Amino acid sequence: MTGLRSSRANAIDTAKSISFTFEGKRYRGHPGDTLASALLANGVGVVGRSFKYHRPRGLLAAGPEEPNAIVQLEEGAVSIPNLKATQIELYEGLVAAPVNAWPSLAFDLMAVNGLFKRFIPAAFYYKTFIWPSWHLFEPSIRKAAGLGEAPTGADPDSYEHRYAHVDTLIIGSGAAGLAAAEAAAALPGNDRVALVEADFEFGGGLLSDAGPVEGLAPLAWRNAALERLRAMPNMLLLNRTMAFGFYDHGLVALSERLTDHLPPAERSGPRQRLWKVRCRKVILATGAFERPIPFAGNDLPGVMLASAAQTYARRYGAVPGRRIILCTNNDGAYQAAFALLDAGCKVEAIVDTRSAAGVAARKAADRGIEVILGGAPHAAKGRKSVRGLKVALGRGGFIGLKCDAILTSDGWNPAVHLHSQSGGSLRYDDALKAFLPSAMAQDAISVGAAAGIFDRASAIPAARAAARGETVPQPPAEPVGPTPRLADGDAGARTAWLDFQNDVTVGDVQLAARENFRSVEHLKRYTTLGMASDQGKTSNVSGIHVLSGLLDKPAPMIGTTKFRPPFDPVTIGAFAGSRVGADLGPLAQLPSHAAQLTLGAKMEQYGAWLRPAFLPKAGECEQQAIAREVTAVRRTAGLFDASPLGKIEVKGPDAAEFLQRMYVGGMRTLKVGQCRYGLMLSEHGIVYDDGVLARRGENHFLVGTTSGHAAAVTETFHEWLQCEWPHLRVLVENVTTGWAVMNIAGPDARTILAAIGTDVDLSADAFPHMHYRSGTIAGVPTRIQRVSFTGELSYEVAVPTRYGAALWDAFMETGRPHDITPFGVEALMAMRIEKGFLHVGSDTDGTTYPQDLGFGSAIANKKDDFVGRRSIMRADGLRDDRRQLVGLEVADGGPALPVGAHVLPREAVVAEGTQGWVTSSVQSPTLGRPLAMALIERGTERMGEIVKIWDLGSWREARIANPRFYDPAGERLHG
Repeated sequence: MTGLRSSRANAIDTAKSISFTFEGKRYRGHPGDTLASALLANGVGVVGRSFKYHRPRGLLAAGPEEPNAIVQLEEGAVSIPNLKATQIELYEGLVAAPVNAWPSLAFDLMAVNGLFKRFIPAAFYYKTFIWPSWHLFEPSIRKAAGLGEAPTGADPDSYEHRYAHVDTLIIGSGAAGLAAAEAAAALPGNDRVALVEADFEFGGGLLSDAGPVEGLAPLAWRNAALERLRAMPNMLLLNRTMAFGFYDHGLVALSERLTDHLPPAERSGPRQRLWKVRCRKVILATGAFERPIPFAGNDLPGVMLASAAQTYARRYGAVPGRRIILCTNNDGAYQAAFALLDAGCKVEAIVDTRSAAGVAARKAADRGIEVILGGAPHAAKGRKSVRGLKVALGRGGFIGLKCDAILTSDGWNPAVHLHSQSGGSLRYDDALKAFLPSAMAQDAISVGAAAGIFDRASAIPAARAAARGETVPQPPAEPVGPTPRLADGDAGARTAWLDFQNDVTVGDVQLAARENFRSVEHLKRYTTLGMASDQGKTSNVSGIHVLSGLLDKPAPMIGTTKFRPPFDPVTIGAFAGSRVGADLGPLAQLPSHAAQLTLGAKMEQYGAWLRPAFLPKAGECEQQAIAREVTAVRRTAGLFDASPLGKIEVKGPDAAEFLQRMYVGGMRTLKVGQCRYGLMLSEHGIVYDDGVLARRGENHFLVGTTSGHAAAVTETFHEWLQCEWPHLRVLVENVTTGWAVMNIAGPDARTILAAIGTDVDLSADAFPHMHYRSGTIAGVPTRIQRVSFTGELSYEVAVPTRYGAALWDAFMETGRPHDITPFGVEALMAMRIEKGFLHVGSDTDGTTYPQDLGFGSAIANKKDDFVGRRSIMRADGLRDDRRQLVGLEVADGGPALPVGAHVLPREAVVAEGTQGWVTSSVQSPTLGRPLAMALIERGTERMGEIVKIWDLGSWREARIANPRFYDPAGERLHG
């Protein structure tokens, strides 16, 4: 053994050397190393600092369960925060830095937090910083959250998605996974079989074991199995691929790392690939996670899981120290002692909590290792690393042992995460003191250690049987021994760690129990147990055991927390795939888009459309531009591209009957050539959409919707026709993008429209407000609706989309003598507030019924049933204290009221409770004062009442008013 590198390594190439940097210092490793194994081999004992107390941390595990070695990988735009060093494949030139430590790991100033440990126990932030104001402390508390730093530059890497269907998916490539894969691929009818492995090497535990497998050495058996699998034409093998989510209907999500193992300069193509795989059957060979033993000082660098030490020694040829003590309650952990003995380490002792010697203990004694039966670790000795262990003897008393590494094993927890995500239930096994898979909700089965079968001689044939669909008997488990318990109030409990990253101790769990946070979900959130980046893989079940003992309640009655995907962190870019930048989603442009840009429009995304918010002239700010646009519409004329408004054709003999059922108002009585406002509800009676419906013929309607809801309303129409009323003879077609719509509004609108040239009679008598006409304009087919969202004389002129830009140009040219002014969405919103027009989504929320908006009489007068009618007649809809849409006028001459500001009684002196809130607000360019609309309790009964408006500590007064602030009689739009 040289340094901490042994010559006995199964999976690294010691003939080649790799240079890498950690915390600014250069080290060397070998191909096949992880960053963690290379650091261990180079004698780096402290690899991280804990989150809360910034205590020094060494490696605890060797896989995804590692809570301590969290690093920032690389620099600049390609930097990735919060990666586990155990999962980073070493490559030439790798640069990594620790997180949550400043200025260095060796000297972290924030370690001073440990001096105040008694003042910042579990959940201290819920009980302190109340006086004088939480808001004084909140910024500092939130700034302290998190570990690494997200890169500020754009991600230079690309990602992709792929979809697949397989007959059988095997997750995990240990002995059980390989055996199941071979059996599944040989099964008739299994045309597509896939085996996925999160590690960069196939083999799982075979890479770190020494015992024979079906007469072969572990690596020889693995190599032979892989050779046979690669020869099968129906087999897909994916390493560096993690199954992170098991969803409904056999959907398993995979994250494949394509180039992460290469230096950034050598990467090409997508960095990662997200797979969505539909599976007829899933075999879970996901293994198990070892539990650490809680005892005082068990977080010191040098305290490690026994399985991790075995993996580092056999797979990577790296050892955690030269003088080893193993603490265990099961035979499996003895293999770690033997591995380190083979690597040249001295095993000082094995402390076994069981009182009787088993086969493993006798084998250890034969190899010259002292076995202390009935003992238990009491306290680790050392300050920044392990120097010794105080052992509690079964016969009473203590002894001290010298060592530089302590290995612990409290048994194993099967990795049931994917099983639980799929809907499967769990059962508690008293022998293993662990939760095992029980009933499955989908066609899936756990095998090997994931099923609680740790004997390889039993696991392999059971996995093959499971792949063939045969009954798999559960062999009796070898019971684990007792776990040392720390009594409530024991001083050692305060330094016996359960969650190493989040600094949760046995004492914290005891405190939570004393304060009555006894539900496992409450415990999790109160103490942050299991909420670190390792997601409690080494801490959750141990915490359940501690709580079980405190409450004198069996572990299965305590239960587990919810297992949610992802199983392990997944790169955000993988979820996005290629949907970034302009490819995030389809973004529609107006027919007048080019003309709007020429006019200097400030374009913003409204739903799926890029639309002008306002069109400023030189030197104008946003408010000045909006005020000018509104004034122009009120005085002469304005032009607005309204093409995004939803347009749905509804045809058929039963079209009128269908729309009568879908809308609150009566549509059956609508005459040909007329328009009517329609309010649409969900089945729950909640306002869903609104728009203007025009009747083009006896059996033909043109249904208008809000701009962002056309597709959703179309789908809703189809759902009702196909699922509820298939007998109705109706055809529905969304034609929104087929027609460009230009809205000409203002006193001169009729004159300008006539000047372009149309065969439609535009006179007030022939074409009144809320009517529809079709004809031609400048020789092009047109549909014209005389409707208004501005409160002025207004026409919505629709032409086939290919003529939209020309129609815009024609309006601008013809309207020049009338000072026609193009206006944007913000000016339109200002005018509709002045007029008191409803905007669904702004003036409504998920609790708004039509009667809250003044449609009570319409509902009462309509005898027919319609979607949502029964729901609005429930007790909640008939309450007399419901919030109703009204107007608010402010007389103080100040700015517009903030949207979301709360409405309180005039006599209120503190902001407690609320009677409603502001939904829309504007500093009216037309009336020269702030106007707003609000949902207020009993609003329509309180016209003229003065109320107080509160927003973030500021108070103002307003008067409840009719929201028809401008032209309440409607004379201008009827002109």
